Amino acid sequence: MKILKWLSVADRFYKIYLDKQLAPFGINSSQHMFLIKICDSPGILQDSLLDMFYVHPSNIVRTIAALEKQELITRSPNDQDKRTWQLYPTHRALSVIEDIRTVCEETEALLLQGFSEAQKDTFTALLMQAGKNITAQLHIERKEDEFND
Repeated sequence: MKILKWLSVADRFYKIYLDKQLAPFGINSSQHMFLIKICDSPGILQDSLLDMFYVHPSNIVRTIAALEKQELITRSPNDQDKRTWQLYPTHRALSVIEDIRTVCEETEALLLQGFSEAQKDTFTALLMQAGKNITAQLHIERKEDEFND
């Protein structure tokens, strides 16, 4: 059970570290990936986030509400289906997104400190395979390209 222990330790402490680094931007470790995706894909449908981030729909609703409250995103009804929302980054989000990406890259570099490039590639591939294994066991269907983000 060493793997489960160290996955838990790494997860818990990288989130604490990332929360501190992202605090000046008004977001946390649970929100950054949503904001990056919205900035990369203005007009993205809120429902499509369900298929990307492996979280419960209520978590997406809470995260979107928090980002909207921070004036980092806006929502507008989808013209094709009024039951869904399109999400757009605000000027504020676009002005800080590169800094947020830098924080994320630096945090990832910290996690992988001391790894050779080959070890980084192997670790990433193994972690992705582990994710595929557990989602398959839980019968969560994923598209192959969704594991590449």
